[in-house]
Amino acid sequence: MELDGLREAFDRVVEKRALSSAKAQEAVDKILNEVEQAIAQMQMMNTDSMGTVDPSSILAELKAKLNAIAPLNQLEGCQKELNVALSKYLKLLEKSFNSDISKAYRNVDFEVHTVNNIIANHFYRQGLFDLGDMFIHECGEPDEASLKLPFQEMYAILEAMKARNLELALSWAAKNHDQLLQNGSMLELKLHQLQFVEILAKGNKDEALKYARAHFAPIASVHQAEIPKLMGCILWAGRLEQSPYSEFLSSALWEKLAEDLTHQFCSILGQSSESPLSVAVSAGFQGLPTLLKLTTVMATKKQEWQVMKQLPVPIDIGPEFQYHSVFVCPVLREQSSDENPPMRMPCGHVVSKQSIMKLSKSSSRPFKCPYCPSEAVASHCKQLHF
Repeated sequence: MELDGLREAFDRVVEKRALSSAKAQEAVDKILNEVEQAIAQMQMMNTDSMGTVDPSSILAELKAKLNAIAPLNQLEGCQKELNVALSKYLKLLEKSFNSDISKAYRNVDFEVHTVNNIIANHFYRQGLFDLGDMFIHECGEPDEASLKLPFQEMYAILEAMKARNLELALSWAAKNHDQLLQNGSMLELKLHQLQFVEILAKGNKDEALKYARAHFAPIASVHQAEIPKLMGCILWAGRLEQSPYSEFLSSALWEKLAEDLTHQFCSILGQSSESPLSVAVSAGFQGLPTLLKLTTVMATKKQEWQVMKQLPVPIDIGPEFQYHSVFVCPVLREQSSDENPPMRMPCGHVVSKQSIMKLSKSSSRPFKCPYCPSEAVASHCKQLHF
């Protein structure tokens, strides 16, 4: 309900702002129109040899018209309504959100050098090389080219692709051919596909055939479904947009391929395709409301959550931030660990090792599964590895 109220208040601010902007533009247009008419009259007076019209009368008439329009009154009224809506929205924001988040995080002693490298790496990943260099310099960190140079190469390739130049991308893909194959990526083929289509779009059929023999023939056996389709494009050289293969001209293919190249480039570097700092901040933002609520509840019970080894409530941050499987024992309600791994019973149900020990009472006697009538022996339970 709080979010619905905030959304409604925000929509009112947007509506008032649009109305104020429209009224301001309307007033400016009216003023401009009257001024232009007055200028036109004065220009006509200058060309009139009789000079029967007094310039002061034109200016007086203009002043009277502008007073009748009363633009300031119109603008002040709209602006006042916008300010009232904006003030209410800001008060609602302050009421709905806790601006003090200091109690919702745990003080951890991080190594300063590591944190600085993470921040600098984030700037370099975003292509903000000057900002990254300045940050490194002001922190007094040594200039580490290993952080910057790989991403400079990546952005040079991406900038060239924006200009429909695939030379750098193809060179990089050829250099990393084996690793791309190991990753199961079709990036190299797709790059050659775009280059091939660019040649055909210009009507160079002979050049396209020459390119196909040089680059598609060696991999024809691996890509038996894709390459014959590309060969069909040759029949439509110079008029590909009118062919059944017009999909190959879509600009979306270039954008998607740029994303794929970024992903593969980072993968070969041994890094994620997204900035770790950006992911950490986004995940923390989603989990923050639950942590703030937890701190309030724990404070009323005079307990300190920061000293807990495990939080008493789950923090739901969405599947996009889950990078590995986590098992929580349905019996003991505890997360598995190396010392307490998940165990699969013969019936197929899974509980933690400690649960197995408690249920079997550390003996070789059969015990009943807590979820079905089946019986099991501790020695017959198998450890699961995620």
